Amino acid sequence: MAADPASAPLRLMGAPGSPYTRKMLSLLRYRRIPHAMLWGGHHRADLALPAPKVRLLPTFYFPDETGGLEAVVDSTPIVRRLESEHAGRSVLPADPVLAFINDLIEDYADEWLTKAMFHYRWAHAADIANAGPMLVFWSDPTLPDDVAAGAAAAISQRQIDRLYVVGSNAVTGETIEASYLRLVTVLDALIQRRGYVLGARPASADFALFGQLTQLAIIEPTSAAQTRARAMRLRAWLDRVEDLSGLEPKDEDWIDRAAAREALAPLLGEIGRVYAPFLLANAQAAMAGAPEFTTEIDGRPWTQPTFPYQAKCLGWIREGFAALTVADQAAARDILGGTGCEVLLG
Repeated sequence: MAADPASAPLRLMGAPGSPYTRKMLSLLRYRRIPHAMLWGGHHRADLALPAPKVRLLPTFYFPDETGGLEAVVDSTPIVRRLESEHAGRSVLPADPVLAFINDLIEDYADEWLTKAMFHYRWAHAADIANAGPMLVFWSDPTLPDDVAAGAAAAISQRQIDRLYVVGSNAVTGETIEASYLRLVTVLDALIQRRGYVLGARPASADFALFGQLTQLAIIEPTSAAQTRARAMRLRAWLDRVEDLSGLEPKDEDWIDRAAAREALAPLLGEIGRVYAPFLLANAQAAMAGAPEFTTEIDGRPWTQPTFPYQAKCLGWIREGFAALTVADQAAARDILGGTGCEVLLG
């Protein structure tokens, strides 16, 4: 008899080289949600699973109202869905102001830090030589060497040709790498305080940062070496966050709202320095129907294709702020004041 989808472990398909797969897998472990990890990506036709509308990793297969399965992608709304369907060990702060700040940091990790991941993976010769074979063998370790070599070369060239999509080029590469190096120093100091970004327990922002850093600080040779040289605490932290199922969080482990401004100022300042101007310029281009845009980020020109999804990200940030009470909006403005992030509030 076939297993009841509603009572079976939650299945997700992904790959070790996907930062969003790593984000969600570590989150599932922490939240102790029964799950079955399907490695290999979307070539797994042998599993007879439904296809998502957009082929992204990870893909989650949630039970639907017909007793079948629904293929769902996009990690941020999936995190919120899991919160509503599985009680306990929340990764969202109860304080609405901290929850808003958490959402902003998670969005930065998912949408800006991934630029660094893609840039480092495909902009340096040593990283290209590492990434091509790794992507192939992550997908299927049984491939013969000659087949794998051909596939690695094809994948590498395709991804190198797509660097422009995330804004990576000879000019912006300096901006991307300088931002990453500042970030690892900031995170190293922030983790030293209480262990996680928002206190002594992980939030969804921690898992989003973790997902990107599993690649940047471990897999990609250039950025991994830079990380080790600057932030050994952060590098060690990643190994712990891989599986936090043994952590016993308490309500008082969240950072106090009054302490958030001082503690988070360096991280929010980095977000305001690079991600905020990107979001504003991208949203303006999307509103104008422009296929690409040019702006200035961190004192250097920045040109890239317009991303409609990231225009929605700015809208969601503003909607989240608008949903706060007047008093909570004032508290959020106080935390963000002077960081450069205040321009995102509208």
